[in-house]
Amino acid sequence: MRVIKTEIDISAPKEKVWDILVDFENYPKWNPFIISIKGELKVRKRLEVIIQTGDSKKFRFQPRVTSYKKYREFSWLGSVMIYGLFDGHHVFEIKEIGNGKSRLIHRENFSGLLVPLMWKQLNHKTRLGFDQMNKSVKELAENESH
Repeated sequence: MRVIKTEIDISAPKEKVWDILVDFENYPKWNPFIISIKGELKVRKRLEVIIQTGDSKKFRFQPRVTSYKKYREFSWLGSVMIYGLFDGHHVFEIKEIGNGKSRLIHRENFSGLLVPLMWKQLNHKTRLGFDQMNKSVKELAENESH
């Protein structure tokens, strides 16, 4: 298994960060990495997700929601073609760190036969996408008009 994990501290309460993360309808307006999510954020339900990193082509997949803990965490598990070939368990976690601030932990656990072959590209492009998305969430959450 390989893991990409990023974190960012945000000067906003966890509820505000959560509201941004679960407002899928507005992702195309602000999210440079996950450009679209459609579906119901409920455990065992499938989502339709489109990601794009930099100038690469769009990648569409249909992960299944694996966790939902309001104001704390949600996650999904996606597979390419068949389970065990290339699987990604994507997690968004929000922790309260005091004084009205929160920490967004954004990670993905990759497993499957193809992961070692794709790791160099994944670790670079996907990590960049996570960082860009995290910064956008921070900007939105810290902007009083949201």
